[in-house]
Amino acid sequence: MLYMPRTASASPERLADTFKEEIASVDLDEIPLQQGMSRGSVALGDDLSAMVIRVEPDEERVRVHAGLFFSSIVAGCACANDPTPENEDAEYIEAVFDIRRPDGATTVTLSESAP
Repeated sequence: MLYMPRTASASPERLADTFKEEIASVDLDEIPLQQGMSRGSVALGDDLSAMVIRVEPDEERVRVHAGLFFSSIVAGCACANDPTPENEDAEYIEAVFDIRRPDGATTVTLSESAP
C-alpha cells in the first residue's frame, strides 16, 4: 500500500509542494503508470515528476489530481539480432490520489482523461 504521510499532514499552503516532493520518492509499483502509458511497454521511474492540477483537502483526506511525467521504453529481447531500439519516450498520465488523514494511506486511480 502507498503511504504519503507528509502530504497528509502538510499545511494547506504547502500541500502541492509537499505532494510533488513526496511523489518523487514513492515505490513506482504503487502508481498505475503501466496502465496509463500510450507509447511504451515498460515504465521507467528515474525521472518521475508531478504537476498538481487540483488539491481538495478536508478533515478526513486530501485529494490530489496530478499530472505525472515519466519515461517509458518498448522493451525488446536485447538479442543481437533484435531490431527494436530501446529509446526512451516521454509519457504523461493524470491520476487522482486520495490520501487519508492522519496516516497517509493512499489510493491512486487514473483520471478519466487518461488514455
